[in-house]
Amino acid sequence: MLVANLVAQVLIVVTGGVVRLTGSGLGCPTWPECAPGSYVPTVEQAEGFHKLIEFGNRLLTFVVLVMAVAALVAVWRLRRPGLRIVAALPLVGVVLQAVIGGITVLTSLHPATVALHFLVSSLIVAVSTLLLLRAGEGDEPPRSLVPPVLRQMTWVLVAVAAAVLVLGTVVTGSGPHSGDADQPARFGFDPRVVSWLHADLVLLFLGLAVGLYVALRVVAAPRRAVRAAALVLLVTLAQGLVGYVQYATGLPEVLVIAHMLGACLLVVAVTALVVSVRVRAPEGALPA
Repeated sequence: MLVANLVAQVLIVVTGGVVRLTGSGLGCPTWPECAPGSYVPTVEQAEGFHKLIEFGNRLLTFVVLVMAVAALVAVWRLRRPGLRIVAALPLVGVVLQAVIGGITVLTSLHPATVALHFLVSSLIVAVSTLLLLRAGEGDEPPRSLVPPVLRQMTWVLVAVAAAVLVLGTVVTGSGPHSGDADQPARFGFDPRVVSWLHADLVLLFLGLAVGLYVALRVVAAPRRAVRAAALVLLVTLAQGLVGYVQYATGLPEVLVIAHMLGACLLVVAVTALVVSVRVRAPEGALPA
């Protein structure tokens, strides 16, 4: 159930991207109803197939909600009080996302609310990843497996990753895909300028990822930490490639979707790296 919860949290981001890229963000022009007086699409609606795409995404929210509840129940049965709070966070996040989604519709897809919608999803993906990994650990206090400077470097990497995601939403909110062709609300920044600022920040992140990977190899860190750092590096390189290609080719929808998926995978990889450089186990019990 914990794996299913994580997969669902990632997929809802991808389907949300499909809604935006097909211009279906206002396929259901009101909330919580889809159309005035109806919670489901009506024949009379002028939104055409857009109403079906947006309504379908709303229905997927209930699937994600079920997965989050199932994950909480599964952890509750493990009788691990320390893990229950973490297990409750995805459920709280899904409910919060439903509210933010409603505000996004009611504000005609203002880019600030769209950005918030994605960033909260990223946090839920991170927490869901943490929940999955913590379920395989003990409940002892965490002990670092690497020198303090590398532990600090890991958190710097997290901070830069967060900045990359935030600036990525600014790029999106300044570009052509508003989510609805009739309501092109944008931030108003020069897309070219913010795109290059985003790229510069990604290069900083890449440099930190390379440095951390090399440092972990040098200090003979546990294999799981080295593998986690390598995964972050690989996902970053793939994201960079997709990002540059989509910029050079005019932001084709399929590459934008791939970039959104890659962003979620990067969140998963960075979270796994944070977990890999410490251990929750009895003294003397160390991971490989």
